Formats: sequence, structure tokens, C-alpha cells
Amino acid sequence: MILRLLLGDQLNYEHSWYKEAVQDDVCYFMAEMRQETDYTKHHIQKVVGFFSSMRNFSSWLKEQGKQVVYYQLDHEKNKQDLVGNLEQIMKDNEITKFEYQLPDEYRLDMQLKEFCETLSIQFEVFDTEHFLTSRTDFANFFEGKKQYIMEYFYRDMRKKYDIMMLTKKDPEGGKWNFDHSNRKKWNGKPEIPSQKDFKKDVSKIVELIHDCEVSTIGNIDPKQFNWPTSRKECLSLLTYFCENLLVYFGDYQDAMHVEEKYLFHSRLSFAMNSKMLHPMEVITTVVEYWRDRQDEIDISQVEGFVRQILGWREYMRGMYWSQMPAYKNLNELQNTNKLPDFYWTANTKMNCLRSAIQQSLDDSYAHHIQRLMITGNYALLTMIDPDEVDQWYLGIYIDAIEWVEITNTRGMSQFADGGLVATKPYVSSGSYINKMSNYCKSCEYKVSKKHEDDACPFNALYWNFLDEKQGYFKNNQRMSMMLNLLHKMDKEKLHKLKTRANHIIANPDEY
Repeated sequence: MILRLLLGDQLNYEHSWYKEAVQDDVCYFMAEMRQETDYTKHHIQKVVGFFSSMRNFSSWLKEQGKQVVYYQLDHEKNKQDLVGNLEQIMKDNEITKFEYQLPDEYRLDMQLKEFCETLSIQFEVFDTEHFLTSRTDFANFFEGKKQYIMEYFYRDMRKKYDIMMLTKKDPEGGKWNFDHSNRKKWNGKPEIPSQKDFKKDVSKIVELIHDCEVSTIGNIDPKQFNWPTSRKECLSLLTYFCENLLVYFGDYQDAMHVEEKYLFHSRLSFAMNSKMLHPMEVITTVVEYWRDRQDEIDISQVEGFVRQILGWREYMRGMYWSQMPAYKNLNELQNTNKLPDFYWTANTKMNCLRSAIQQSLDDSYAHHIQRLMITGNYALLTMIDPDEVDQWYLGIYIDAIEWVEITNTRGMSQFADGGLVATKPYVSSGSYINKMSNYCKSCEYKVSKKHEDDACPFNALYWNFLDEKQGYFKNNQRMSMMLNLLHKMDKEKLHKLKTRANHIIANPDEY
């Protein structure tokens, strides 16, 4: 008997394993385990989302005539540990060969490698057939280069896969990147279509999680679960995005709004990160839809979407495998502060943070600018330990798996890698938040004020951060203009800014 392991984020319905004729000597194994629910504290919707998706995948395998052993969380034989479960199954059955697909998290990769070293039977490792690059393509591409510039990697991927190319060298639209067209603030127009709803009853899974006393964060309505957990639902979400949201996606992908948490975003990241949808499937569907409607949909809307998947997503995975395990411990700015309690409660007077965090607690969702320029920006400006920031992001978002979370958080957001991912720290005062959102209009603090008691805390925090960390950025050309302004600032004004910033940092939950 061949035993094939499937992890919770390996739900690739199109994998070549399943195109084989039904084999009586092949058994698939899947398990809901405390090992996976407990390595960090996850959002309740994240745990439900993965369990529900795994169960649907298991049912689909059985419909294809495959043999499946599936351990629910409370299964009597469930050891709650991957190796323990595999050892028990091999002991109870005449397993002659073990097969698994490459995990996308370093911890699981090492766990399975070490397990296989103990086996006396044959084993074989397969690709997940999901990503558009191998684990080593990224390192090979950047070999000998001084910086890991995503734009060059993205252009190479466009050429390699012939995505939106006129010739082998020339991109459609005359340029590679329409990012400057993707920075509009949404002020109520154009009208945002209602998001596609699934609203499923997941009461039994929620009850199981509670009965097993799994510690989670966030909120859930068990009868209104709103994430896709089957391939059919994921495909319907992709179609809905094309038909209703793509037309304005690029324009407003960086916008934020108190009343509109999704705007024109697709919500497809969970579908892709669990592998229910293939990235090229998503890209080609979106590009082909645009091709038929180029008189209605501008190229900037589509390119902005393609760049996130073909460029950024693959780039981040490549960075992960080229830098782990050392990457997990990087803290180049030597930040050591504790994450404020309000990250777990949304109990803060700062409207942008309250909105972004409450949304995250309610929906296990926030789009990339909310993560980068609201919650991430505040964490960096207040010099939070990146270990604490990592754990929060990894737990709270339904799409967060370490390969994509840690590079975006520790790298892009917190600059803890010293500039491997980002060429400068992504920090701002309140002015950027005001430019891209309506958060400031209904905030207790005034974005126009700098160091007064009712001034936006981001303003003082921003200048204090530049002053405290300027030694790290003295040779960074992209920071030179702001450091010059810092050096020219009136000393008394800077002192007032730093005094207020230090009070905020020392007493974050008062603000």
C-alpha cells in the first residue's frame, strides 16, 4: 500500500496525482491536528476555513474513487501530531511506500525530511504543481545582483509566461507597470457592487473547535460563513471578480474606506494559498476577460492585478526559500517593544487602526494597504518586536501561511530584514492615511496637527522614528530627502514631537 500525505494547504484539485486511474493500493491521508491549530493562535475563521476546505477536498477525492483516511480533530486515532499520526498509520497498515508533496512552510518541510530519514520503507517527494517558480528560481535569477528588485523579477516572469506581451521584449500598453494609476482615493463613486456572499452554516465545525478547547482569536457567525471552501465556490468568486470588480480594481487597490472593507478587491488569496485555485488559472481568466472588453476595462486595472500574483506572490515565495531559516529571526532595526493590547480588541481612539483591526477581527481580512500602511506602519513606528508582529499577522488573516506572511510582514512591512524585500521602510505620517482614505474625517485626532494632545499620533511617531533610526538609513538614497528635512527641523519642534511620540510608545492603549 502507498500512503500519500496531503496537508491542509495542498488542496490542488488539478494535481496529476488525481488524473491517474484509480489505484487500489494508494491511500490518501489528511488530518485536522492540534499541531496546526496551536503553533500560533489563529483566527476562528481561518481554522474553520481550512477545516471546511479540507473536508470538501476529502469528499471530492472519495467521489473520484480514491481511498481516503481523514482524521477530524476529535478522531479517536488522531495523535494531534503529524509524525505521530503517520507512524501509527504505517504501523497499523502494510505501507510499502510513503509519498508527499513539498510543503510550503519551512517547519513542515524539516519535519517531513527528518521523519523520512527514520523510515525503512521507500519514500518519494512530489511538487505541489501550484507555483510558477521552483524554490530555487528566485535565487538563481538574483545571483550576482546587489539587490532583490521585484520589478526586474516581475518583468522576467511576464516574458517567461508570455503574459500581456506584444513581442518577446515589449509589454502591452507600452510599459511594464501602471502602479502610478493604482493610487486613487475612493470617495463614494464609482459605486461598489456588493461582494459575493457564500453564507454557509459551519456550526458543527465551530462547535468542534470549541469542544476541543482550541484557543482562537476573532469573531464568527457560524451560520453566515463567507469564505469559499470548495473549488466550485472559488471559481465562482473568480468569475464574480471579473464581471463586477475588475473594471475598477487597479484604480482603487490602495484605497481605504470606513464603510467599504472590500472595495474592488477579489478576496481570492485564500483560494490560491490553499491551492484550490492555480495562480496561472486566475491570471489567464482575468486577462482573457479583459481582452474581450478592452473598450470597457483599462489595461491599468488588469496589470495591477497580474503584478500582485505573477510578480509579488512568486517573488515573496522565492525570498522565503532563499532566506529561511535565518529570515525568521531577523531584526535589523533592533525593535523590542510589545504589541499593544488593542491589536487584539480594536479598542483604540485612532480611527484608522480601530477600523482596520475591527475588520480583521470580524472577517479575518484586510487588504494589503491596510496591513502595510495602517497596522504595519503603526507597529514599525512604535518599534514593535517583529516576532510579535509576525505572530499577529500569521494568526489573524485567513490567507496567512508563513511563506507569504513572514516576507510581507518582517520584510516589506517591518524592514526587519534590513532591506532585502523593500528598498526603504514603508512608514508615513497621518498625511498618507488621509490621502488614501476617509479614516481621518471621523477620527478623534486631527491629522493637521503635529504634537498637540489632539494631534494624529502617526505624525509625532513618524518624525521620532526617523530621528531614532536615522543611523540605519544614512546610506539609503530613498530616505535622503526625509532625513534632510529632519536635520533642518527646528530643535524645539522636534523635541515636542519626540516627547509626544515617546508617551504614545510608552502608553499605547491610552490612545
